[in-house]
Amino acid sequence: MPSFNTTRIVRHGAAQMFDLVADVETYPQFLPLCTGLRIRRRVESGEGVETIVAEMQVGYKAIRESFTSRVALDRPRRRILVEYIDGPFSHLENKWTFTDREGGGCEVGFSISYEFASRTLGLLMGAMFDTAFRKFAEAFEKRADEIYGA
Repeated sequence: MPSFNTTRIVRHGAAQMFDLVADVETYPQFLPLCTGLRIRRRVESGEGVETIVAEMQVGYKAIRESFTSRVALDRPRRRILVEYIDGPFSHLENKWTFTDREGGGCEVGFSISYEFASRTLGLLMGAMFDTAFRKFAEAFEKRADEIYGA
């Protein structure tokens, strides 16, 4: 099963980076392959934890797909967990962690594992998704510089 893990040190604080990643409605503005995003449901579960069910549209050239995920935003622990619900995958899980660093900035952890339900779709989109996922952390860091300043 394809997977990717990275840890990046960024100049912005953990709370800022958490907020940036939690703002899923803005993803189509800067995230590779993301062509649209619709929030289906948003539930506050107390203690600073919010769960979102979101449908993301992705595309590259003539290929278009959409999938639905459950996004658990755990603000007190500065963790985000994305779990697959429906779409072209048989598995998709994405985790984010945000840890402040002494002296400023934070460490952002990003991991993703996925598998397409269709072998054909996996062959068509697999390499492209792998490349895009590897650019996700970079895209968020660039977006943070634009919003919070370099």
